[in-house]
Formats: sequence, structure tokens, C-alpha cells
Amino acid sequence: MTDTTDDIAEEISFQSFDDDCKLLGNLLNDVLQREVGGRFMEKLERNRILAQSACNMRLAGIEDTAELLEKQLALEMSKMTLEEALTLARAFSHYLNLMGIAETHHRVRRARSMTHLSKSCDDIFNQLLQGEVSPEELYSTVCKQEVEIVLTAHPTQINRRTLQYKHIRIAHLLDYNDRPDLTHEDREMLIEDLVREITSIWQTDELRRHKPTPVDEARAGLNIVEQSLWKAVPHYLRRVSNALKKHTGKPLPLTCTPIKFGSWMGGDRDGNPNVTAKVTRDVSLLSRWMAIDLYIREVDSLRFELSMNQCSDRMLKVANDILVEDVSWSTKVINGQAPTTRGIVGFGSKPHDHLRALPMWDLPKRPFSPLSITQRKESSQSNALSFKENGNNFSLAASSDTPGCFCMSQIIANFFRCLTRARRRLELLLEDLPCEYDPWDYYETTEQLLEPLLLCYESLQSCGGGVLADGRLADLIRRVATFGMVLMKLDLRQESGRHAETLDAVTKYLDMGTYSGWDEEKKLEFLSRELKGKRPLVPPTIEVAPDVKEVLDTFRVAAELGSDSLGAYVISMASNASDVLAVELLQKDARLAVSGELGRPCPGGTLRVVPLFETVKDLRGAGSVIRKLLSIDWYREHIIKNHSGHQEVMVGYSDSGKDAGRFTAAWELYKAQEDVVAACNEYGIKVTLFHGRGGSIGRGGGPTYLAIQSQPPGSLMGTLRSTEQGEMVQAKFGLPHTAVRQLEIYTTAVLLATLRPPLPPREEKWRNVMEEISKISCQNYRSTVYENPEFLAYFHEATPQAELGFLNIGSRPTRRKSTTGIGHLRAIPWVFAWTQTRFVLPAWLGVGAGLKGACEKGFTEDLKAMYKEWPFFQSTVDLIEMVLGKADIPIAEHYDEVLVSESRRELGAALRRELLTTEKYVLVVSGHEKLSENNRSLRRLIESRLPYLNPMNMLQVEVLKRLRSDDDNKKLRDALLITINGIAAGMRNTG
Repeated sequence: MTDTTDDIAEEISFQSFDDDCKLLGNLLNDVLQREVGGRFMEKLERNRILAQSACNMRLAGIEDTAELLEKQLALEMSKMTLEEALTLARAFSHYLNLMGIAETHHRVRRARSMTHLSKSCDDIFNQLLQGEVSPEELYSTVCKQEVEIVLTAHPTQINRRTLQYKHIRIAHLLDYNDRPDLTHEDREMLIEDLVREITSIWQTDELRRHKPTPVDEARAGLNIVEQSLWKAVPHYLRRVSNALKKHTGKPLPLTCTPIKFGSWMGGDRDGNPNVTAKVTRDVSLLSRWMAIDLYIREVDSLRFELSMNQCSDRMLKVANDILVEDVSWSTKVINGQAPTTRGIVGFGSKPHDHLRALPMWDLPKRPFSPLSITQRKESSQSNALSFKENGNNFSLAASSDTPGCFCMSQIIANFFRCLTRARRRLELLLEDLPCEYDPWDYYETTEQLLEPLLLCYESLQSCGGGVLADGRLADLIRRVATFGMVLMKLDLRQESGRHAETLDAVTKYLDMGTYSGWDEEKKLEFLSRELKGKRPLVPPTIEVAPDVKEVLDTFRVAAELGSDSLGAYVISMASNASDVLAVELLQKDARLAVSGELGRPCPGGTLRVVPLFETVKDLRGAGSVIRKLLSIDWYREHIIKNHSGHQEVMVGYSDSGKDAGRFTAAWELYKAQEDVVAACNEYGIKVTLFHGRGGSIGRGGGPTYLAIQSQPPGSLMGTLRSTEQGEMVQAKFGLPHTAVRQLEIYTTAVLLATLRPPLPPREEKWRNVMEEISKISCQNYRSTVYENPEFLAYFHEATPQAELGFLNIGSRPTRRKSTTGIGHLRAIPWVFAWTQTRFVLPAWLGVGAGLKGACEKGFTEDLKAMYKEWPFFQSTVDLIEMVLGKADIPIAEHYDEVLVSESRRELGAALRRELLTTEKYVLVVSGHEKLSENNRSLRRLIESRLPYLNPMNMLQVEVLKRLRSDDDNKKLRDALLITINGIAAGMRNTG
């Protein structure tokens, strides 16, 4: 688990954590002794002891001795051969990963042992009822809550998926080790399993040798669902339901789910030419295939439980209808009067039309045999029908003595049959093979999936089998309600300029001029006129450049898939109302063209179009853009008619932070949300804010609960969308127990923010103080990062930024455009590079200057009051204090001394002085005597990693020094990448 999750601030006992670390460390030592030999292990231990001693001296305040020990450690590193450096980097990297596994397991163990878990549904529901919220209001608000967690493929997950699986296996073994009933033999076998896993890890290449494709990234997201969320969701919903029943007397409705999931993996094409229309279509169908496959596995287990001998009249009727149709159809097959496939019987849901066929696809191969049905002779006791499909045998037997068992078998067999056909159809589409299934042969909507399951549930409840109904069957129904037919709806994202280029091509072709050259009013007039029309704008014969064709192809795929498979269309770098209408027009045009070709309406509805405001300038104009949009009659009517009067707006944390510094970005984001909410309220439109948060503090990351509770009042009215990126996806949702905890925290945080909104600033003066701090902070930040001519060169020398591209951790380029400046560098490598050097500059630069300036102007007491009484300000300061606790000035200074040109070292020294200033004034505001005083657990965990983390930094400096004079040396490059992996593991986040 990373340091930015929610339980970290709670005091925990460290004895069992220390025991786990000792166990895993000793086993790794045993493996290394066997793998690399005793001589090297002596050298490794000498380096660890030097690092440990230096850490102890620093903690004791004996700086001179600590500095001498660190210089000795650096000297040891410089004497190492390349092979020794590579082996040491791997060893310490694995130590840090194993400690991370122990930390994660310890939080799981702690949560289990607590009788009263803070931030749980039980805890928060009780608080709200004590605070005069009525049971009816509580129940209604929970049932109406709509939270969507959007998993993204942002390249911050360092570990290969192969190693992630091994780490999960070790976590499960630690869990098993906690059982009190293990015999001596059990423990010996467990130790042997751990040794095997650790040996396997050591003998596995930890580096990705090829960049992942967008499809690889999508598969990783789907694996999170399969390995963890699939198990976690029913458990989480049971917690919500049980807590509701305890406090309101009513359980959560069976098909109600406060949280759903979305994805950007395979849909985010902003600056990533590898995400094409074909990729989006493939990933969407693959997601459907995975959903159906998971449902088939559940049904295969469920059929053994549902063997009841009673059923409701409605179920009996439906089952008889199925049996009659089966007998009739199989007779026609035998007589050659019917095709060898048949469809859904007994239910009234109409399936959607066929999707279009897809190109060749690599799928797990499953044996598939055509449906074979044999009719058996009727007897006075039974009327039986059996079939075999994909190696699974079902016997549908009716008996006058056990009508319930017969009915249930009929319903489940029919359900299984349609699921199997749906899966096979998707395989054919993905492999671009002929697909002649009739629409009645398979399930294609969530409603079709739910209908037979709810029929079984209602039958069990009406016949005294409520306990059985609320078991595996209820879990499956809840999964269907949460994951639907696609597991995670796929968002599309593209940069606003690409849409303008597309409309340029169209308007030039039609001799209307150049769209991008028009002023905003002319653009809006043109777009509004075309949106009201009924004819397509883009001529089918138009010939355009490849980039423009790709945009048009994407809208075509969106029309073919529709809102049943896709979520929102996000416009990055949005700055005007025309950016939104341009997408609405291109979407409308594609849907007209596709429906014309198909001769029927497109599947699903239109996608929600979501402007993403990222830079400080765009955030300041966000409210005005939304007001302008809602003042346009066509758009307002469209929102009311097609999106239930709901406007979604996304705010970006990464680029705003890189643009103006963390403090200014936080304040501008707060004000932008206030303005957007006010704009929507003026027009009677509901608003959902979509938070594009990164994993690190520098990119808007931090504890979920803290972040939600510090939002502006009224910005979270029961709805929220938020991204979870890179390593945070695995950290928060990689294990079922941690996933349940995170889902519960999302639910309770949004519930509290809805029913008991965070306090606004107590007085207008506080807002003025924030403006003053923000102004000084932004000036300080930009004068360093963008205006100092030496900074860019210093950044490249002092950090491994240039070498990060060799990690192969993401499918997209590290820059939006091929320039060398900070402006077009993506936020992730910007933060990642500074995290590696332990300077974490993006998270604090400018903050110290801003706080100092406010204090010098006499606002010290105001700042202290703001910290105590204003959740937003307290959260901002606490997050900065958290990251300052992970910064390390001596380590950052070592990078400068070895890697930075002498002429630029003064810049580094000035930045280190700025860091000390920031620490000083953060402590003044918080009233703490030292950093992380209110988070002793975090400080203890950070200190436990230092004996392994500090040598990794020393080694990285040495490897960088050698590599920069021998940049073609592949072994040196491998050694560097392994140090990057290790430091990321030790810092517990990357970018």
C-alpha cells in the first residue's frame, strides 16, 4: 500500500509488521546466499550497516558523523564492479518491495482486528444519525449515490505484471501465516512456499523489455477486476447493506450499487498516437468478453446451489415456456426444419443489434462445439431434456415431485446457454470471423442478464429460501448491477485542438473557410446551426489527412458502440464553449452516418461530452465556459433530454500543478469548482465533478477521504467521478481486502460531503490571504521553473528524467510535442524524476515563499486559524507536510555534487534553502514541532525503509555518472532502471 492511502494516519502497532519484515528479509537473505554467494552477501550487509548507522546518526542529530558514514557508503559504491552494482541494486530493490508487501498486509490485518473501524459505513452512518440526519434521509442518500472510479493507464506502475502476481501471492501467504491453528508442519510448508516465491522473484527479469501496447494496458486493468474487484464488490455491498439495515431498518436494494467503475485504458488518445479507433473497438469488445466469461464461471458454481424443490408460480410458468420451446425447437432440428442455434426464451427483453465485426484478435482459446441436443423418451414421471455446450453438461429434468428443482434447472440452463453464445459471438467478432447469431441467441444488455437472476431470487424469497437467495445468487446479482455487460465503461479522451483540425478539414472542403480562424461567436453560431440540422455535415467522399481520419474514425466507433459500452468523451485542454459543441457536432454527424448505413438507430445513446480544464488560465475560465454553454438553447435542451439534466465537468490536477505549483493549483481548483457549481445552479442543471487526480502529492494525489472532505461545499451532491492511476490502482485495489476498504472510504466520504458539507472559509479575509499566498507562491515557482535559463539544464543533470523513457512502463510518449522545454513535458515524468532524487520539488516549490510572505504581512494567526477551522486549507498543508517528510536534503545534495555542473550547483543549493524555508513555515502554520508529528506511523514506516532506500540512491548516482560517459552500455542502463524500480518501491509512489 502506498503512503497516500487512508489508514496511514491511524496509529498501528508495529510488532507484527516488524516480524513479517524480519521473516521476509531473512528468507531473501537465504535465497541470495544460495544465488550470489557468501562473499557478495558480506559486501551487501556492510553497505546496509553503513546506511543504517548513518540514518541513526541523523535521527540522533549527529550530522557530522552521519555525513562521514554517507561518504564512506558512496565510496563503497564507487569501487563496485558493474556486476556487483547490478546485483546490489536488485537485492535492495527486492528488500523494499517485500517491505511494501508487509506494510500492505499489516493494514489488512489491523483492519480485521478492530472492533470499530473508523470511516466505515457503520461508523459514518452512526455519526450522521447522531448529528440529526434522519434514517429516511440517510437511506435515500446512500441509495441515490453515484460514484465512479475511473482506472487509467498513466505510466506510473513500475512493476511488471508478472512480479505483481508474485507479490500478491506472498501477501496471501502472509495472511495464511496469521492463522492461529497452523501446525508445525503447516508452517514449514508455508515457509517453503515463501522461499519458492522469493526465489522465483529473484530469477525473474524485473525490467520490461518492450513498451506495453494500449491493449496490454487494458488487459492489466481487466486483470484488476478479475483478481480483486470481482471478489471485493459483493463484500463491500454487503457491508453497506448490513450497515443500512442496522441503522435504518432497511437493507440496500439488491440492484443498487453506490460505486461503479470506468476506464481510460484503450480510450485515452490525448497525445498518444498508439490509441486508435481500432484499439478502442477491440478493447471495448474484450471487456465484454471478460465480463461474460466471469459470469459463466459464477453460473457454473451457482447451479449446484440452486437445487430447491419449490418455486414460485411465475418461475414455473417461465420454465414451462422454456421447456415447450426447447422440445418444439429440438424436434424441428431433428427434422431439419430449424437452425442449430436458438435464442433466449421466456423473457421479454429485446436484445440490441449486432455490433460490427472486429479485426483479428489474440484470445485465450476455448474448445467450442456446436450445440447438440437430444430428445429423450417421455415417461409418466419425467420429461427430460439435456444439452452439452463447451464441455459443460446440463440436464433439464422435470418431475412432478420436484417442480422447483426442475424450474431452477431450466432457468439456469437457459441462462448459461445464452451467456455461452454471447461469449462465442464476441470471440468471432474479435477474430474477425463470420458471426451469424440471431439477436435472440445471446445476452447483450444488463437488463437481460438481471431478469432470470431476479426471477430466481424472487422465487427463493417467496418459497422460504431467503437465506439461500441472499448468498451466492445475491452476490451475482450485485456484480451484474455493478459491472454490467462491460465491467468498466470506456471513456474516450482527445485534445481539443484535434477536433478543431478536423473541422478545419471539413469547412475547407465545403469552401466555408477555416474553422480555427473564426472568432468564438462565429464558431458557436456555425456549430449551433449545424447541430439543429438533420443532415450530416461531413461528406462521405471527403479525403482528409491521416490524423483527421483517425478523429473521424473514433467518432464512428463511438457511434457503433454507443453509451452501452462507452462512458464519457473527455476534451483535454478545453478552454471555450465551442470545444464542447465541436465534439457534440462530430458525434451527431457520426451517429447520423452510421444509422443511415445500418438502416436503424445506433446502439445506446450519445456519449456525455466532458470538458477538462487543466491549466490555471483554463481553470479560471471554467465557470464562464459552462455558463456560455448552458445559455445556448440547443445545448441546454440536449443536456436535459439526453443526460437527465446532468452536466459533467472534469478538473485536472497534474498540468495545473506543473503550470503554477501545487499550492496555486490547489487554490485555483477549489475556486473553479465553486464557480462551475454556481454556473450549473443558475440554470437548474445538476453537476458531477470529475477529478483527474494523480498518485503523487505533486499531481493531486493523497488520501481519498482527506481529498473528498476538503472539497468546496456543494460540489459533491451525491455524485463523484475520480481517476485512479498507475501504481495507485494496484496499491488500492490489487487485493480484495484493501479494495473493500477503499470502496467503503469512497462511499462514506462522499456521503459525509453530501449530508454534512465541509465548512467554507469562515470569513472573506481568509480568501484574501489565500490569494496573497497563491500569488507569491506562483511567482516563486514560475520564476524558478520557467524563467530561470539554467533550470532546464539543471533538471536534466540532477535527475534521471532523460533515462526514464527506457523503463517501458507506458504506451504513450513522455512529451505531448517534440520540444525540449518543461512546458510540453508530461506531468508524470516531471514528478517521477524529482521523486527519484528524493527532492520531490513539484510538491513544495513556491509553498514556503507564499507562507513566508503571508506571515511577514501579519497573517500568521489567521493562517493558524485557517489550519484549524478550514478543511481545504488543513488538507493542503497536511499533504505538503507529508511530502516534506519524505524529502531528503543530503541525498538531493549528493546528486548535485556528483552529477551537476559546478556552474549550476548554486541553483541546487538555493532550492535546498527554499525547501528548509518551506519546512519552517509549514510547521509554523500547523503548530507541529517536527514534520509528520500528527502521523507518527508514516514517519516510522519511512524510517524503516531508509537502510535500503539510501544505498539505492547512492548507487543510482554512481550508475548515472558512469552511464553518462558510456551511454551505450546496456548493462549500466539495466542497473540504472533497477535502481529506479527500487527507489519507486521505497518512496511508495512514482509520478
